[in-house]
Amino acid sequence: MEWQDEGVVLSVRHHGENARIATLLTTSYGRHAGLLRGSGSGKGGALQPGQIVRAEWRARLSDQLGYYTLEPLQHPAAMMLDDPARLAALSAVCALIDAALPEREPHPNLFAATRALFTFMAEMPDPDAWGALYVRWETGLLAEMGYGLDLEACAATGATTGLTHVSPRTGRAVSAEAAAPYADRLLGLPGFLVPGRGIAHNDPMAEVLAGLELTGHFLENRLFAQLHAPVPASRYRLLELVRRTARPNSVESAS
Repeated sequence: MEWQDEGVVLSVRHHGENARIATLLTTSYGRHAGLLRGSGSGKGGALQPGQIVRAEWRARLSDQLGYYTLEPLQHPAAMMLDDPARLAALSAVCALIDAALPEREPHPNLFAATRALFTFMAEMPDPDAWGALYVRWETGLLAEMGYGLDLEACAATGATTGLTHVSPRTGRAVSAEAAAPYADRLLGLPGFLVPGRGIAHNDPMAEVLAGLELTGHFLENRLFAQLHAPVPASRYRLLELVRRTARPNSVESAS
């Protein structure tokens, strides 16, 4: 058995003294692990999460762990070495996929979205730009896993305008008018997640923070609750870094 595909490195861990197990998100074979002989280093240097590789996998039987031969193609993290927030976002993406996806189940749309996110993050250091895209990536992950948010219309009135909140129970949008009596029990809905609207120019980091808190609620209480597992620690580190970046009054208003 063998195949070749493109993949994103999710994790690399030691296996014995002279080998490593690499887990990739591949285009056609989903989250897939394989054994790397030797140190796991090649002409592209030490293998790290977030790296884009050309993978060749071989095994005698399809259900075996098998062996990887990897050729580095791109290393987005190398463009982010001086930016803890972007590195944290990259680590969070890899950890979320590694923890949430079942093995060997294809998710080509998620692969394409992840590759596009890493490319954008490598080129756009401003968190106002990549932060919103990262939150959209998390909404895509939730949808891919069967926990998509319904943000098209108000759950109470059916209105498609004036959407400001999300029900933490149903994941459906709520308009400002309908939300008023219950606002303290609802989650904030950042404008960039509302169809036809963009990120607020007056305080974009407040919206990114609100988006992370929104998706974080459903990651913790839906996706990972069903997996009986905690949300990866790297996702909490990202949230804390964004909180520090946002202005103090922004943190208060987005909480």
